[in-house]
Amino acid sequence: MRKMILAPSILASDFLHLEKDLQMIEESKADWLHVDIMDGVFVPNISFGPDITKSMKKACSKFMDVHLMIEKPERYIDDFVDAGADMITVHLEACNHLHRVIQQIHQAGAKAGVSLNPHSNLQLVEDVLEDLDMVLIMSVNPGFGGQKFIYQSIPKIKALKKRLMERNLDALIEVDGGIGLHNAEAVLDAGADVLVAGSSILKSENPLQTIERFKEIGERGSWV
Repeated sequence: MRKMILAPSILASDFLHLEKDLQMIEESKADWLHVDIMDGVFVPNISFGPDITKSMKKACSKFMDVHLMIEKPERYIDDFVDAGADMITVHLEACNHLHRVIQQIHQAGAKAGVSLNPHSNLQLVEDVLEDLDMVLIMSVNPGFGGQKFIYQSIPKIKALKKRLMERNLDALIEVDGGIGLHNAEAVLDAGADVLVAGSSILKSENPLQTIERFKEIGERGSWV
């Protein structure tokens, strides 16, 4: 039995009221908290550092899913684990020695994920699938929230799911970018386990209600 995991992205928060949004997520039916870390180099935006991430953990005890969209992520893995990260996902495009970085994440005490940008071929992650807890398929070009979903991601998710099943691997498939109530079912149907939703939740009129609607979609689908 598969269960959809919903991970609201705090990047879509009103930063003036960050604690309020974190407490809303804490009290909601959401499963994880997704935190995007950007350095202004690997992606054209800057977000949070370890200190703010640590403060977020104090306000929201949900499983913390930290997505490092930064160059040379190995420099900061220990810092983000110390800040409360339960899962750390790095970009294969940002790692010269990907297998070593995955080992470093596990040794630091967190689960390890690898992310692929929309243009990156699945073959690039073939050799590390056995070592991963999660693969993140980016369904927008990373860097900014509120972008439209790239529908070519659907066959990519299906292909990844097929490879994991053929190799009897239980790594989760996470999808991030342009996820909303209008396409959640299609993404889940393709094989996704974890949906990251930012603007569609935190910029909705009633975020708690939107989270509940996401969870209802997850409970009624054919993938359960």
